[in-house]
Amino acid sequence: MTIPSAPRRSVLRALAVSVALVGGAIPASGTAASAEPPGTYTLTINHLDRAGRATADYLTGVHGLSGPNAGKSVKPHDASGTTTVRLPRGRYALDSALHKSEPADGVDWIVQPRLDLDRDTTVTVDARTTAAVDVRPPDPAAKLYVGMMLAEITHNGVTHHPNVSTGGAELRVAHLGPAAEPGSVRQWFDGHWEAGKGVYSLGYAFTGDRALTGLTRHPARRDLATVRVGAAATPGTSGYANVFVTPSAGPTVGYGGTVKTPGTATHFVTPERGTWDFMYATRDASGATARRYHADGVRVRAGETTSLTFDNAVFGPDLTGRPGAVREGRRISVDLPLLADGEGHTSVERAPDETVSFTLHRDGVPVAPEASAPGRAAFTVPPGRAAHRLTGTARRTGAPGTATRVTSVWTFASATTAGPTPLPLSAVRFSPGLSLTGTAPAGTALRIPVTVQGAAANGRTRSLTVSTSTDGGATWTRLPVTRGAVTFRNPPADTGVSLRAELTDTDGNTLTQTTVDAYRTR
Repeated sequence: MTIPSAPRRSVLRALAVSVALVGGAIPASGTAASAEPPGTYTLTINHLDRAGRATADYLTGVHGLSGPNAGKSVKPHDASGTTTVRLPRGRYALDSALHKSEPADGVDWIVQPRLDLDRDTTVTVDARTTAAVDVRPPDPAAKLYVGMMLAEITHNGVTHHPNVSTGGAELRVAHLGPAAEPGSVRQWFDGHWEAGKGVYSLGYAFTGDRALTGLTRHPARRDLATVRVGAAATPGTSGYANVFVTPSAGPTVGYGGTVKTPGTATHFVTPERGTWDFMYATRDASGATARRYHADGVRVRAGETTSLTFDNAVFGPDLTGRPGAVREGRRISVDLPLLADGEGHTSVERAPDETVSFTLHRDGVPVAPEASAPGRAAFTVPPGRAAHRLTGTARRTGAPGTATRVTSVWTFASATTAGPTPLPLSAVRFSPGLSLTGTAPAGTALRIPVTVQGAAANGRTRSLTVSTSTDGGATWTRLPVTRGAVTFRNPPADTGVSLRAELTDTDGNTLTQTTVDAYRTR
């Protein structure tokens, strides 16, 4: 089996490790042959340490891949170093972690991906066959936070994920036994190191018919990609946030650390591991999670820098990857974040000071909601075609700051549908260059890019107007939209600037979107 692994991104994704209990295993000793079920065989496993001596310091798992024990596991152990167990005929995978009582003495992990049990069989797990996992970042002062070696062994539709982790002890690994089928063994190593200049996350993946015997990787800085995570300081947060990073592919271990807000966390990652997932969590004054964002599948390239900023203005509706509302028959379902941050990241949690609600009118008559959740609602409307007005409102009632109120009003015609049909909603994104406190310099001209999403995107906008307010939305001033942006001269310091967009698409559907205190001046 394995040394217990460090938790991978406890709020990111749970490690999918096979831990099925024993099924169909029969102790080999003290059992009369006449009482043994037919088609079972004795498996004897010898365990030897780095000096070639029998050892009791091991964790061994035998995992069924085919036959009666497919998907089941047994963990035999005997203090003599030799253990026996009777198992039904079938294909198994075996892995064994040999270790001293002190973790600092190191771990030898041996994986046999193919063990065909069709007769009495003896296997020797020998630590002297292993080779070092020598993976390290270019900064010699970096300290290992956690590392994990994980295998994925697949046969006959059954998959097993043995793994071993290390927090700094020497890790040595080896393949044992015959080769399995081509491509049936995947294996990867992921490690995370902390350094003064940032966090190094190095990952390497392999596919073949054998487990790894040793691994050496010493990447230079030019071999790595840089991801800079901007941590905004929004009103009501505590002055620090949590950043978690993990490879997108495969169950594995991730890194979790803190960053001061406003501030920047720098991560160096290996592009060959594929895309990377980032999770960002703000904390309120009590230290509890206020908002939690995900940026999954971030693509990186060696030598290049990618920037991600979380929890910064301008907050507002976002339709990236979603229609916002769908009608199926008489039912209208709404799934639309109203407080996506300036880069479109959507919080999967609602802060205590936030309220979000949706209302629907059909031909001017309110429709009672039948279900409601943050960012979601459902309504059942009478059959037939009618004019609809959907209103979404989000409020922040805590410390005054950015996006104290966001309101979107959509109008559209809709009739009963035969199946799920997206409704023609649009959204407008404002993207000014702001500091990590959601502010812009007072008295300066600020260019604010304007992007249309949804039904009115890609040339389907008939009209679009943008207005600003510096008195909380009491009065508005219209600005011309030129080449996808408006330009606004900022008011005196510590003033909230509100933004409003009004558009009509080419089919006559409309949107009025208002963000009170979209950003502030400093």
